[in-house]
Amino acid sequence: MIRTKSLTERETLLNELTPREAAILLYDWGLWARAKQLPPKSDWRTWLILAGRGFGKTRTGAEWVRAGVEAGRFRRIALVGETTADVRDVMVEGDSGILAVSPPWNRPRYEPSKRRLTWPGGAVAQTFSADDPEQLRGPQFDAAWADEIAKWRYAASWDNLMLGLRLGANPRCVATTTPRPRAWLVRLIADPGTAVTTGSTAENTANLAPAFLDRILATYGGSRMARQEIDGEMLLDTPGALWRRADLDRHRLKPGAALDLARIVVAIDPAVSTGAASDETGIIAAGTDADGIGYVFEDLSGRHSPDTWARRAIEAYHRFGADTLVAEVNQGGDLVVQTLRTVDPSVPVRAVRASRGKRSRAEPIAALYEQGRVRHVGALPDLEDQLCAYTGGAGEASPDRLDALVWALTDLMLGRGPTRSEEFLV
Repeated sequence: MIRTKSLTERETLLNELTPREAAILLYDWGLWARAKQLPPKSDWRTWLILAGRGFGKTRTGAEWVRAGVEAGRFRRIALVGETTADVRDVMVEGDSGILAVSPPWNRPRYEPSKRRLTWPGGAVAQTFSADDPEQLRGPQFDAAWADEIAKWRYAASWDNLMLGLRLGANPRCVATTTPRPRAWLVRLIADPGTAVTTGSTAENTANLAPAFLDRILATYGGSRMARQEIDGEMLLDTPGALWRRADLDRHRLKPGAALDLARIVVAIDPAVSTGAASDETGIIAAGTDADGIGYVFEDLSGRHSPDTWARRAIEAYHRFGADTLVAEVNQGGDLVVQTLRTVDPSVPVRAVRASRGKRSRAEPIAALYEQGRVRHVGALPDLEDQLCAYTGGAGEASPDRLDALVWALTDLMLGRGPTRSEEFLV
């Protein structure tokens, strides 16, 4: 009704609106949204929005949830962010979050202590942190909004969310994220049930501070960071990374492949602490066959207490019939071996101590991959993401899974040979 040619005519029509009509117009997302911010018309299970920062991803996700609730399509909704704080500060209470986009007459009641939003009509949204995949094991939903999924630590969070999306006639998920090279995200893009919307920061300049785009383009324009964070491109290979996804995929074996292994080890890279923000403990099971080909077949890494990582590693040792446990002792010293001994003193432990930098130790193992001498059995997404992002540059996060892999394959393939409890330098 306001799409007339004259600015004066539009102003007149707006001035004639009642307060209720003006409020309805203000909250009419279909009127204000750009075409890319409206759901695709195709049949999809996941609507994946891969776009640069400032594109309007958060507003799009919040408005999609709001529209589904108001139409009566959504009754049980999952809201999943990278951390608990991200869900609260961005998805729920943020400037473009659910509370901000909801009209006063249908705004949900937010109970942070219960991680719950409840709408006047009875629809309920539960909030979850992707840092805790187990939170998503069990609950079921008819809709979900997953934010910044490329930053999630664990592919299991996405898997558990999808398994819980089983209520109603057509359960759906909107996933909003700035792209990053994650193996499981690449698989999601290729899924025929995924509709992908891409976009750049520049598409939303009308709603950004005037100097913002000029400043970031002047600083980052033409760089890899600009292509990913501003243009929203999915850049799969990190320049300078020691591993390439193509090498991993080229020699990958199917899950459950029969292996005739001459040696098996379980390697451990223990974390220094066990807090919520601590590094993970890397635990990798690998073996070699009679021809000297390496096989990596299980990644049990995670943020574990000392007793938990010791038990997980020893359980894997027995399950696979391994020759030995290989444990880095740079940080924990004798306590690492003692922790393993308290769980099972009969298990042989080889203590290893790094005498060179991580990159120097990793390079010979990366070379084995390039030569086609290492196979991954099935997908090991978190490990592979870490491998294909690692350059050895200053300031990189501690590559815990990578470290455990390097210890395992060094022991198996670089002439260390099977022994009982001893220490060697690498």
